[in-house]
Amino acid sequence: MALSYKAKKRWSLIVLLIGLPVYVVVAVTLADWLRRVLETPPMILELVVFVVLGFLWMLPLRSVFLGVGQPDPDEKE
Repeated sequence: MALSYKAKKRWSLIVLLIGLPVYVVVAVTLADWLRRVLETPPMILELVVFVVLGFLWMLPLRSVFLGVGQPDPDEKE
């Protein structure tokens, strides 16, 4: 099912304003849990965790964000 341009814009706003902050809280909670389990994890491990989690949220939502910054293709000039 292909989303219309307006639906993509709405969903991208919802994801960025609601979903991304929730995801950040989950990522920081995961990193905090990692600190408690390993006591003093290596800085490189924390960096890898944050980089992986930073890219992980985008993968399933790529189709929503694709083309949102472009002009509306259905709009008549």
